Amino acid sequence: MLLLYPSNPIRPYAVDDTWRDEHDAACALGIPCARFSFERFVDGTFAPRPALPAGERALYRGWMLAPEHYARLVDEVSAVDVTMVTDADAYRRCHHLPGWYAQCAELTPETVVVTPDEDLDARLATLRWPAYFVKDFVKSLTTARGSIASSPDEVSAVVAELARVRGAIEGGVCLRRVEPFVPGSEQRYFVAAGRAWAAEGDAPALVHAIAARIESPFFSVDVARTRDGALRLVELGDGQVSDRKEWPAERFVAMLHQAFGEAR
Repeated sequence: MLLLYPSNPIRPYAVDDTWRDEHDAACALGIPCARFSFERFVDGTFAPRPALPAGERALYRGWMLAPEHYARLVDEVSAVDVTMVTDADAYRRCHHLPGWYAQCAELTPETVVVTPDEDLDARLATLRWPAYFVKDFVKSLTTARGSIASSPDEVSAVVAELARVRGAIEGGVCLRRVEPFVPGSEQRYFVAAGRAWAAEGDAPALVHAIAARIESPFFSVDVARTRDGALRLVELGDGQVSDRKEWPAERFVAMLHQAFGEAR
């Protein structure tokens, strides 16, 4: 297995500063790493350094990619006889909320998906929830305004702000029923090669249950506790483009090495 990272835009032979500690921890563990210009890739050129060795399996660790761009990355590495551990279908399944929601519906806040060809106001009229958490298929609004709306008019305002900040709405709009999560209780877990992993100790039973439901080799699982003590699924994400959050770099790459790097 090798890890594929974005390079530093100014120093193309170095990894981007965002992933430097993780890259260095992987190298220290003997995991081969390659780098490529994310900016040039978006413009249509893929030139990893060093060249990818034929016959290897690769995991990407970097900036989020739209599913069509990730599919192109899969094609680019396939052209040199390298296989991405996560294929394009598995990437979309965890990167876009509608890809995983049906498998986990009772474990996570109720969600209504509104595609671009649907009438958002008409869908809102059928819900009449006291509050709505608003996001597109991938991200919520992280500005001071936040993603929670208490009325249909506020939902429209959040969607407009989300489109302005992100440049476009990716996929469509997801309206999620607001649940009473305890502030600061959210934690990130990973599922790698079918196994649930925690930054410390063991992952809770909820994460193990989710690991058995989702067809993807590597994804993140965010879990939070409600005021009545229940654990709930907040979000899934493709593991390749998920932040480590509370995970130390050494623990994270040790997980990758154990899950994917040993002879199988």
